Amino acid sequence: QVQLVESGGGLVQPGESLRLSCAASVKILNADAMGWYRQAPGKQRELVASIAGAGITNYADSVKDRFTISRDNAKSTVYLQMDSLKPEDTAVYYCRAIITFRTYWGQGTQVTVSS
Repeated sequence: QVQLVESGGGLVQPGESLRLSCAASVKILNADAMGWYRQAPGKQRELVASIAGAGITNYADSVKDRFTISRDNAKSTVYLQMDSLKPEDTAVYYCRAIITFRTYWGQGTQVTVSS
């Protein structure tokens, strides 16, 4: 059973930054697709950013140029650097991993952006 543990969420003011981390309990490879999703109250879970084979990244239009996804396979960790946070970024952020053709989800970490 693969475990994904997110950390780094919290309460910040608009314009501030946070870095989320997702630590996997198993070794991750470049071929393993990793991603960050978020879900706000009353809304569907949506893709925020992903990093797949060969380091190919994809971002939601709403976060492009503000968020950066990266990975450190040696540490079995995926990061989401979030800059210039906006109130609309408020949500529970979930780490998603596809490892050996199976999908795993973290329990989520709360990000609240409020004045």
